[in-house]
Amino acid sequence: MTEPIPTAISADRKAQELTIDWDDDVQCVYKFELLRNSCPCAQCRGGHENMSSEPEEDMLVIPLMNVNTTRLKEIKAMGNYALNLAWEDGHNHGIYTWHYLRALCALQEQDADT
Repeated sequence: MTEPIPTAISADRKAQELTIDWDDDVQCVYKFELLRNSCPCAQCRGGHENMSSEPEEDMLVIPLMNVNTTRLKEIKAMGNYALNLAWEDGHNHGIYTWHYLRALCALQEQDADT
């Protein structure tokens, strides 16, 4: 079974949300703050040894104080497997794979249910 892939991706900078429609008819809405808190890069995870293909539950509650850290500057496609998000504070190292984004969506839903 293949993993879902996006059919549409949009960013609403006013609402500070990224929306992804997947090919299995699921729609995921990600707050910019969540995306920045869950940045999968080595710098944000504290080194390569702490990087994972799965988001961690504590990513849902990390507070960010600097407003520029959650202001999305640019979205770039990384081939046909991921997005690279650039933030107003200059951080642009995170590569968010489709698998990672879908897992993050599921983690949000799980958190909302508790």
